Amino acid sequence: MQFAQPTSFSPQATVDQLSHRDFTRIVDLIGAEIGVRLHSTKQSMVEARLRRRLRDLQMTSFAEYSDLLFRRAGLETELPHLVNVLTTNKTDFFREPQHFDLLRSTIVKDLLASRRMERLPTIKVWSAACSTGAEAYTTAMVLANMAEKTGAFRYSILGTDVSTEVLQQARIGIYPTQQIAPVPQDMQLKYLLWSRRESLPSEVRIVPELRRRTNFNYLNLMDQHYPVDRDVDIVFLRNVLIYFSKEDQAKVIDKLVSHLRPGGYLLLGHSEPMAGKCEAVRQVATATFQKI
Repeated sequence: MQFAQPTSFSPQATVDQLSHRDFTRIVDLIGAEIGVRLHSTKQSMVEARLRRRLRDLQMTSFAEYSDLLFRRAGLETELPHLVNVLTTNKTDFFREPQHFDLLRSTIVKDLLASRRMERLPTIKVWSAACSTGAEAYTTAMVLANMAEKTGAFRYSILGTDVSTEVLQQARIGIYPTQQIAPVPQDMQLKYLLWSRRESLPSEVRIVPELRRRTNFNYLNLMDQHYPVDRDVDIVFLRNVLIYFSKEDQAKVIDKLVSHLRPGGYLLLGHSEPMAGKCEAVRQVATATFQKI
């Protein structure tokens, strides 16, 4: 999950501006609620994104919107919409492919070896900031392909995100054809459905088998407790922690690791250093950590 770049709007919609006070209050609110820390240079980006919400509410000024948030007790109902507007769905299939290569070559084999007494173990994967689902479905493709060849395991995937808007897209599992370009051709044939309607030639859908194995639920990483199983095998949290304070990074990692089974794996973004010192894991590859 990443914050959006400014969106173009019509000239007449760009006259009004957020006051510095209201911008600061919104930044502080987002930081406290979902952990994302916005820099002071992002005001124009925030304004551009909020204009979309102003149009939905038929409001004519940022002052009116700020009044709804902070002075008319509208925060409780408006906060989910504010989060949806200020977060975006920067995600790709097979993003940072080294992790999926490692999944094939090492991680799954290691997990199965540690559970060899189980006749048909279920590998549980958690995509902890799943956006529109590309990461979760990429993992499903890789695991489905391996399971079909070996028959040695089953798999179950959970995707969570703080944006209700992207979760709805993930559940539907429909993507523009240009987005699935990184998916290998053999997997495109096995795991994607092309629309037969001439009006929708540029969309594909994840096959029902993979959608059935993948659930998507709301989860805020800033919550004190996560309603997730404590025997997860693999957790993805990639390209998210860079938006959090160091203190919040460490707290989130500790909580995620507590949901891993011993020997389970935590996969972070390649551009993200390990936040703080988590003594419960050891680094085994680039941005890849195993619970001790």
